[in-house]
Amino acid sequence: MSDISIRRTHHLPIEDARKAAEKIAARLKKDFELDYAWKRHVLHFERSGVRGELHVGKDEVRLDARLGFLLAFLKPRIEREIDEQFDKYFGAAAAKGAKRPARRGA
Repeated sequence: MSDISIRRTHHLPIEDARKAAEKIAARLKKDFELDYAWKRHVLHFERSGVRGELHVGKDEVRLDARLGFLLAFLKPRIEREIDEQFDKYFGAAAAKGAKRPARRGA
Protein backbone atom coordinates (compact mmCIF):
# COMPACT_ATOMS: atom_id res chain seq x y z
CA MET A 1 0.00 0.00 0.00
CA SER A 2 1.05 3.56 -0.68
CA ASP A 3 -0.47 6.67 0.86
CA ILE A 4 -0.93 10.15 -0.55
CA SER A 5 -1.72 13.14 1.65
CA ILE A 6 -1.79 16.67 0.25
CA ARG A 7 -3.05 19.76 2.04
CA ARG A 8 -3.54 23.28 0.79
CA THR A 9 -4.81 26.31 2.66
CA HIS A 10 -7.23 28.61 0.89
CA HIS A 11 -9.13 31.86 1.42
CA LEU A 12 -12.25 30.91 -0.53
CA PRO A 13 -15.77 30.84 0.88
CA ILE A 14 -16.51 27.21 1.68
CA GLU A 15 -19.06 26.85 -1.12
CA ASP A 16 -16.53 28.13 -3.66
CA ALA A 17 -13.94 25.74 -2.24
CA ARG A 18 -16.45 22.92 -2.59
CA LYS A 19 -17.12 23.88 -6.23
CA ALA A 20 -13.37 23.86 -6.88
CA ALA A 21 -13.10 20.43 -5.25
CA GLU A 22 -15.92 19.19 -7.49
CA LYS A 23 -13.97 20.33 -10.56
CA ILE A 24 -10.87 18.53 -9.29
CA ALA A 25 -12.90 15.37 -8.67
CA ALA A 26 -14.38 15.53 -12.16
CA ARG A 27 -10.86 15.77 -13.61
CA LEU A 28 -9.63 12.84 -11.51
CA LYS A 29 -12.67 10.84 -12.62
CA LYS A 30 -11.83 11.53 -16.24
CA ASP A 31 -8.10 10.83 -15.90
CA PHE A 32 -8.20 7.94 -13.43
CA GLU A 33 -11.78 6.61 -13.74
CA LEU A 34 -12.60 7.36 -10.10
CA ASP A 35 -16.16 7.22 -8.82
CA TYR A 36 -16.99 9.83 -6.21
CA ALA A 37 -19.78 11.08 -3.96
CA TRP A 38 -20.20 13.90 -1.46
CA LYS A 39 -21.04 13.37 2.19
CA ARG A 40 -21.42 16.88 3.64
CA HIS A 41 -18.09 18.61 2.94
CA VAL A 42 -16.12 15.42 2.32
CA LEU A 43 -15.81 13.99 -1.15
CA HIS A 44 -15.28 10.22 -1.03
CA PHE A 45 -13.74 8.57 -4.08
CA GLU A 46 -12.68 5.12 -5.13
CA ARG A 47 -11.96 2.69 -7.88
CA SER A 48 -10.29 -0.65 -7.93
CA GLY A 49 -6.94 -0.13 -6.24
CA VAL A 50 -7.52 3.35 -4.78
CA ARG A 51 -9.74 4.85 -2.13
CA GLY A 52 -9.69 8.25 -0.49
CA GLU A 53 -11.31 11.44 0.67
CA LEU A 54 -11.08 15.10 -0.21
CA HIS A 55 -11.96 17.18 2.86
CA VAL A 56 -13.12 20.74 2.20
CA GLY A 57 -12.77 22.99 5.23
CA LYS A 58 -13.31 26.70 5.71
CA ASP A 59 -9.60 27.44 5.20
CA GLU A 60 -8.01 24.18 4.04
CA VAL A 61 -8.49 21.33 1.60
CA ARG A 62 -6.94 17.96 2.31
CA LEU A 63 -6.73 14.94 0.09
CA ASP A 64 -5.92 11.57 1.66
CA ALA A 65 -5.73 8.50 -0.51
CA ARG A 66 -4.55 4.93 -0.25
CA LEU A 67 -3.23 3.28 -3.38
CA GLY A 68 -3.23 -0.46 -3.73
CA PHE A 69 -0.14 -2.40 -4.72
CA LEU A 70 -0.86 -2.35 -8.45
CA LEU A 71 -1.38 1.44 -8.55
CA ALA A 72 1.50 2.40 -6.26
CA PHE A 73 3.76 2.91 -9.29
CA LEU A 74 1.38 5.73 -10.42
CA LYS A 75 1.83 7.65 -7.15
CA PRO A 76 4.13 10.35 -8.63
CA ARG A 77 1.74 10.94 -11.55
CA ILE A 78 -1.29 11.10 -9.27
CA GLU A 79 0.43 13.50 -6.87
CA ARG A 80 1.54 15.68 -9.79
CA GLU A 81 -2.01 15.80 -11.17
CA ILE A 82 -3.47 16.69 -7.77
CA ASP A 83 -0.85 19.42 -7.25
CA GLU A 84 -1.65 20.88 -10.68
CA GLN A 85 -5.37 20.88 -9.94
CA PHE A 86 -4.87 22.39 -6.47
CA ASP A 87 -2.66 25.09 -8.05
CA LYS A 88 -5.31 25.79 -10.66
CA TYR A 89 -8.27 26.05 -8.29
CA PHE A 90 -6.65 27.16 -5.04
CA GLY A 91 -3.56 28.92 -6.48
CA ALA A 92 -4.91 32.45 -5.98
CA ALA A 93 -5.16 31.66 -2.28
CA ALA A 94 -1.60 30.33 -2.31
CA ALA A 95 -0.42 33.60 -3.88
CA LYS A 96 -1.96 35.46 -0.93
CA GLY A 97 0.29 33.64 1.52
CA ALA A 98 -1.24 30.20 1.85
CA LYS A 99 1.13 27.33 2.52
CA ARG A 100 2.32 24.91 -0.12
CA PRO A 101 0.89 21.42 0.28
CA ALA A 102 2.32 19.33 3.08
CA ARG A 103 3.06 15.80 2.00
CA ARG A 104 3.58 12.60 3.79
CA GLY A 105 3.50 9.18 2.36
CA ALA A 106 4.98 5.73 2.39
